Amino acid sequence: MRTDSSPGTLPAREHLPAAPAGTPVLDVVIPVYNEEKDLQPCVRRLHEHLDRTFPYAFRITIADNASTDTTPQVARQLAAQIPEVTTFRLEQKGRGRALRAVWSASDAPVLAYMDVDLSTDLNALLPLVAPLVSGHSDLAVGSRLARSSRVVRGPKREFISRAYNLILRGSLQARFSDAQCGFKAIRRDVAQILLPLVEDTGWFFDTEMLVLAERAGLRIHEVPVDWVDDPDSTVHIVKTATDDLKGVWRVGRALATGSLSLDRLARPFGDDPRDRDIEDVPKGLARQLVGFCVVGALSTLFYLLLYSGFRVFTGSQTANALALLVSAVANTAANRRLTFGVRGRGGAVRHQAQGLVVFGIGLALTSGSLAALNAATSEPAHSTELAVLVAANLAATVLRFLLFRAWVFPDRREDDSARAASSSYDTTPFRAGEVADSWRDATVQLLPVRPHDTDARDSR
Repeated sequence: MRTDSSPGTLPAREHLPAAPAGTPVLDVVIPVYNEEKDLQPCVRRLHEHLDRTFPYAFRITIADNASTDTTPQVARQLAAQIPEVTTFRLEQKGRGRALRAVWSASDAPVLAYMDVDLSTDLNALLPLVAPLVSGHSDLAVGSRLARSSRVVRGPKREFISRAYNLILRGSLQARFSDAQCGFKAIRRDVAQILLPLVEDTGWFFDTEMLVLAERAGLRIHEVPVDWVDDPDSTVHIVKTATDDLKGVWRVGRALATGSLSLDRLARPFGDDPRDRDIEDVPKGLARQLVGFCVVGALSTLFYLLLYSGFRVFTGSQTANALALLVSAVANTAANRRLTFGVRGRGGAVRHQAQGLVVFGIGLALTSGSLAALNAATSEPAHSTELAVLVAANLAATVLRFLLFRAWVFPDRREDDSARAASSSYDTTPFRAGEVADSWRDATVQLLPVRPHDTDARDSR
């Protein structure tokens, strides 16, 4: 997993600005390897569909993955015959490698790819890219597993696809429904941020890209598709499945160990409504309450187990104090990291010291409750002691959350945002695929441009 790049800050979602006449808005990449038979009918069918239905200028790029048959010659013939077709030759195999190379070099603001067999009905292409043009979404994927999708394929491929997506949901907490459909699109500005972080160069490439995009908080639009299985597909199912499982293990391990820093990807846009200042609405309160409740429940169980263990060797007051002390240290550390999102060792000692003060308040409440119980009855049952302690801890928990939020871990995001704003405008373009970004400078609506409109500035 690559961690050496510095992606910076992604721009806010905006409707793509107008581009010079003839400049493609959409670049559709078709990765091929030894597809001399299917390449020409695929490209001609795709070109006819885009020329007839797509309202903006487009380009079709054939990405040849080191083919050894006549595929390169067929690609060159198509590029010579059709102005909107270009060809890109790679000397190494790998669908992910081809997509990274072409997308990084493309000047089109919307990038897409589809398989050469055209198993996906082309009527889904405009719905796929429209949310990216409008700025509503950052990536778009075709889904064969959506309820309204219409799919024709054998039970073997159906089982493999659904099993794979269950694995992604269970291991990587993926929420998108279909990772393997060869029908995806991404905004170029987003691709420039994500592509340097994606390590795989084969079939797992787009799955890894989707997982990282989802963890980064990007918006992924899913389009139900009509899909017919290609019985002549050259994909090796066993090898592809094995490589995908290795990729799942690699990405999951990187996310679990923290070797992939997601902090620099999280909340990349400035237009997230959760970041807006709304009067009398505390920031992050709901999320912090959920985290605090989870930590609190686990801490209470830990405390009760400790109390029961200490109670065997000592009196109730001493057992209560020892159990509270140990659980308080663990509780402060867990809330620091999980509830309030404080990372690193900076301020950890101070936070523990403040947590011990909060612990003292909890100790006073629970000790007072035990004292009151002992005053009421000389030999209370152990179950009664636990019930009193639970009630006292509930009261102490409310106060503990308020003190944690307002005193121990106050929200300093406003100060951090102000400091970040002073330096966020000094951005450095990516080395991969450096192209002119002048189209980002305006936010006017795109005017429809027919593909046959030409202009002297058209680089093709």
